[in-house]
Amino acid sequence: MTTAVTSANTNPLQQSQTRSTATGTTSGLSSDFETFVKMLTAQATNQDPLEPLDSTEYAAQLAQFSMVEQQTKSNTLLEGLQSQLGLANMAALSGWVGMEARAVAPGYYDGSNSITIAPNPAAAADSVSLVVQDKNGQEVQRVSLPVSAEPYEWTGVDKDGNRLEVGEYSFMVESRKGDDVLLQEYAEIYFKVNETRMQGGDVGLITEGGSVVLASSVSALRDPKS
Repeated sequence: MTTAVTSANTNPLQQSQTRSTATGTTSGLSSDFETFVKMLTAQATNQDPLEPLDSTEYAAQLAQFSMVEQQTKSNTLLEGLQSQLGLANMAALSGWVGMEARAVAPGYYDGSNSITIAPNPAAAADSVSLVVQDKNGQEVQRVSLPVSAEPYEWTGVDKDGNRLEVGEYSFMVESRKGDDVLLQEYAEIYFKVNETRMQGGDVGLITEGGSVVLASSVSALRDPKS
C-alpha cells in the first residue's frame, strides 16, 4: 500500500543536504551586537571633554543598541523554538524507519535486490531512456523504457547479464521526440529508511547507502512487507 504525502524534488547527486537556519543569523547578529557595544564604549571613553558627544546622537545610538539587543534575543528564542519543533517532527517521523519512501534520491544497489524506479517521462515523447549513473555521475547503463509512468524494476544487470558493482546509483529519465531531447530529469525511486536525523532545521532520512534525503522531498511511503 502506498500513502501519498507532500512532494518536492531534489537532486540525488547532492547526497548530504543542509539548509540555512536561524543559527547563522543569530551568530551574525551576536557578533554585530558585541562589535557595536565595543565601539560605543570606546566612543564614550575617548570623547573630547571639550567637545562631548551630542546628547541627541548619543540617545540615537543607545536606541540602536537596544534594538540590536532585542533582535538578538528574539532570534535566539526563535532558534530554540525551531530546534524543539524539529525534534518533534523527527519523533513523529521515526515511524518511517523500516518503511520505503519515494523521492528523487540515489538508490543503493546491494548486488541482488532490485530498485523500484518511478519514471515521469514527457507525454509527447516517442522514446524514453533510463540513464543509470554511478556515484561519480558517470553513465554506466542506458535502458529503453515505455512512454509510461508505470514503475520500473531496475535489477542492476547489464546487457551481458553481469551484475553491476554494489553501491549507490542515480537514475535520470531522458525523453526524446525524434532526435530532440524534450526532458531530462532525475527519477524518483523507492528507498528504505534506515534512520531519521536532524539536518539543519529539517528532518533527514538516512538511506541504506548513507545518503541523506529531506523528509519534505518525499512524495509517497509504502510498507515493504505489503
